[in-house]
Amino acid sequence: MLAQTPPMGWNSWNTFGRDIDEKLLRDMADRIVDLGLKDAGYEYVVIDDCWSLKERDENGRLVADPEKFPSGMKALSDYIHSKGLKFGMYSCAGSKTCDGYPGSFDFEFIDAQTFADWGVDFLKYDFCFKPKLANGPILYNRMAMALKATGREILFSACNWGNDEVEKWIRSAGAHMYRSTHDINDNFIRYKEIAMSQVDKLAYSGPFCYNDIDMLICGMRGKGNVGNGGCTDVEYTTHFALWCLFQSPLMIGCNLNNIDDYNLNLMKNKELISINQDPEARPPMKLPDQHNTDLWRMRPAFFKHLSNGEYIIAFFNFSDGECRSELELYDLGISASTGWGFEGYDIFTGEPTGLRKIHFNADVEAHGCRMFRVKLVK
Repeated sequence: MLAQTPPMGWNSWNTFGRDIDEKLLRDMADRIVDLGLKDAGYEYVVIDDCWSLKERDENGRLVADPEKFPSGMKALSDYIHSKGLKFGMYSCAGSKTCDGYPGSFDFEFIDAQTFADWGVDFLKYDFCFKPKLANGPILYNRMAMALKATGREILFSACNWGNDEVEKWIRSAGAHMYRSTHDINDNFIRYKEIAMSQVDKLAYSGPFCYNDIDMLICGMRGKGNVGNGGCTDVEYTTHFALWCLFQSPLMIGCNLNNIDDYNLNLMKNKELISINQDPEARPPMKLPDQHNTDLWRMRPAFFKHLSNGEYIIAFFNFSDGECRSELELYDLGISASTGWGFEGYDIFTGEPTGLRKIHFNADVEAHGCRMFRVKLVK
């Protein structure tokens, strides 16, 4: 079954935007394998917007741009599959895509069959140029049915940017993941805003349908289509940790031809990926803010149940200076009278926490995070 855990892969938009062709996609598939990213769980290679001609053919079918994709989409799909990976494509619920190419509005069933004939395994479905009187939930439900009617297993990635309270109906409309925000940019402020905007909506996300808070910016270093500023190593770590903790799909957006070792190792971090891919897929619990909402927004803390009887305690520091983050275990339901406490280790350093029975605290650097994997002990 599709999307039992959050999907993982690579998407062309963040770095390359309009500048895509079959050589690029083949190169990225090769790099996913050669860099060990396939072994880490990244399996989808997804073409975003700007892949087709501006007009359909005489049979109403979408046509791949022959200059960008001279071998055709089926040949590209076959190549990606030969690497043990899966092939993803892009369309739109409107009459045009966001960059002005033909959308799938009123062509859902013929487009779905075209994708299936090409061997597509993943469809990102955007929301630009939707007729104002058309019902968004119905359009997504229609494409979900069209994909199923092909008989091919195709993961359906809905991308309506959080409109129409999407989290309340998108699971029922057949999607496997859903974009809940507007586009990310490669900077600390933007990814922080995106993540925190979804804290109160994470409970809608779970197995077979995940809240997609947009693609990863790790390794972009301020370059590419959304390379607006770039991040430090600390900030990229915080970004990846947040996406893993929130169970977001992990779709790499950087150029894998020149990814630096720090971000490559970060996105292959087994501890963090295991949190994202935990089979129960429980969203984290937002911890109490001690009646200081402004402070909590700068120093949020979370608690997450894992499937094996372990837990994650996570502290984030969005302020510009180091801070001491404090947690009263009573606020998790553990009072001193129970005799129970938490013991575990720092996910990044492996350093033991020691037994904590009343308080759990950690020093967190500016724009950084601390995450602990713990068990209940007595």
